[in-house]
Amino acid sequence: MIQWRNLYKGFTMGVSDLIPGVSGGTIALVLGIYQRLIAAINGLSSKEWKQHLLFLLPIGLGIGFALLSVSHLVEWLLTYYPEPTFFFFLGLIIGIIPTLLKEVDFKKNFRLIHYGLLAFGAIIVASTLLIKESEMTGVISNLQWNDYIYLFFAGWLASSAMILPGISGSFIFLLLGVYPTVINALADLHLLVLVTVGLGIAFGLALTSRLIALLLKQYRLATYAVMIGFIVGSIPVIFPGYTKDPLLSLFAFILGGFAAYTLTYLEWRKSETIALENNK
Repeated sequence: MIQWRNLYKGFTMGVSDLIPGVSGGTIALVLGIYQRLIAAINGLSSKEWKQHLLFLLPIGLGIGFALLSVSHLVEWLLTYYPEPTFFFFLGLIIGIIPTLLKEVDFKKNFRLIHYGLLAFGAIIVASTLLIKESEMTGVISNLQWNDYIYLFFAGWLASSAMILPGISGSFIFLLLGVYPTVINALADLHLLVLVTVGLGIAFGLALTSRLIALLLKQYRLATYAVMIGFIVGSIPVIFPGYTKDPLLSLFAFILGGFAAYTLTYLEWRKSETIALENNK
């Protein structure tokens, strides 16, 4: 049975993937569906593929609708209200960190190596600050076949980032110099570009999800430590610095934190309800 309530989860993930520095994988963690999402992507090649497809369908539709409908709004927000927009996502991301630490019971389970992995993950993501957005290219026009090959591999690399909490697929596009081209294709429905990038993303997701599933199974604590480190490292990347409208930015930050708390609380309540029903 299709869980249509997952539409809003996919929509939220899609919106986040439009923002350089914000990861759809982080939002999946906030929403409590990350491990289920990884399992479902891997399960598409199993005998239970229909069950996994029913789970992924509303999420995929939500992501697609967000990418097509919100791209103009995101461009507008980043143009006219960049600081409040990034402060909202900053609050959202900071708000999820205590939940993740509690989920692995870090005070009890983390050892020195786990803290080292957390720091390592944070440094990797934070080091992307050394790359200046002003050095990136504009929209690529008059695309040739080699440009489409490049876009395919850009989608492949970006999808690997999209599924990892703390690493933004949009930021990978930015690093590769194709972010303006992809956003322009979304806004203007340049189908050939969208299909090329989409195929790269699908291919990358299939490969990366298997690796993450293996790591979560064999090295759960270490994997979570690195993921939390990725998220911590994304904080300075997203932080917009001095804001021209501190009150609006503060409100956006609080709203983001409240949204993270609300989403995690609702998911916790739902899991508790399911657990109680199963024990009856």
